[in-house]
Amino acid sequence: MTVVNNAVPPPADPGSTGSGAAQRLGFAPEQVVQEFGWDDDVDDEFRLAVEDVCGAEMEDDDYTGVADAVLLWFRGGDGDLGDALVDMVGVLEDGGFVVLLTPKSSGEEVDASEIDEAAVTAGLHSAGTFNPSPDWRAHKLVSPKSKARR
Repeated sequence: MTVVNNAVPPPADPGSTGSGAAQRLGFAPEQVVQEFGWDDDVDDEFRLAVEDVCGAEMEDDDYTGVADAVLLWFRGGDGDLGDALVDMVGVLEDGGFVVLLTPKSSGEEVDASEIDEAAVTAGLHSAGTFNPSPDWRAHKLVSPKSKARR
């Protein structure tokens, strides 16, 4: 009997849009996601992808429970990003994360240095930048991992 060693195909590239982008950002089934900053200009395809991955509609800004993740659409001129991120941290479950979405080009871009400074103010750090849609850039912001005790 001849045994053929078939190589396992490489994993599928999740892509940069749709549910692939939502999964790469860390969204997972049964997560509670609260959305802030929704307006007519948001990317509905990406929003639906997040809901598809999580298996439920996102909560709006009136939700009073805790969330596993926050989706924040933020444009230049929306106010103080540091204050907004501090507010987002307040609604997160331990181990939760913020996905900050900023316009790529519309005259409402948010400078990278402003994002970095605001994240530090809120006690967050960047875990990567993604392009989940043609018009929006996603910045995943997470709490620093605590140091292990000896």
